[in-house]
Amino acid sequence: MKVKHIIAIFLLGVFITIIGALFKIQHWPYGPELLSVGSFTEGLAILLGIWKLLTTKKFKDFLNS
Repeated sequence: MKVKHIIAIFLLGVFITIIGALFKIQHWPYGPELLSVGSFTEGLAILLGIWKLLTTKKFKDFLNS
């Protein structure tokens, strides 16, 4: 998995979390569920990023991989 894919997954999680917060503030349905899904997606992206960082051989080319 490339770094740009991990960043895209993280940004998707941030977007879902922001939408979930809006739903929660407005007292619309599915706000807590969206917050949970967004936070889980962000956590997954962070774990994938750490895994990528630890398994890459060249740290200089890390962002270009």
